Amino acid sequence: MKAILEFDFEKDDYDRNRFEDAVNGTKWKESMNELDNWLRDRMKYAPDDMHEKTYEAFEECREKIREIIRENDLSLC
Repeated sequence: MKAILEFDFEKDDYDRNRFEDAVNGTKWKESMNELDNWLRDRMKYAPDDMHEKTYEAFEECREKIREIIRENDLSLC
């Protein structure tokens, strides 16, 4: 099976932006995965003196990232 995406760069900048989105999709996914892992590490290896609110903020950010990804039918896997 083949899938061909076609963009008209002469038409307007919208197509160029959509092209960049399509080409950089993997980079976005890897970046979000890296951010999720960074937050996970902050939680997993939290120092004993980390304020509870800080830990909760990391946890909330991680949950929000995953919620947004799910709502857009995406995955970090």
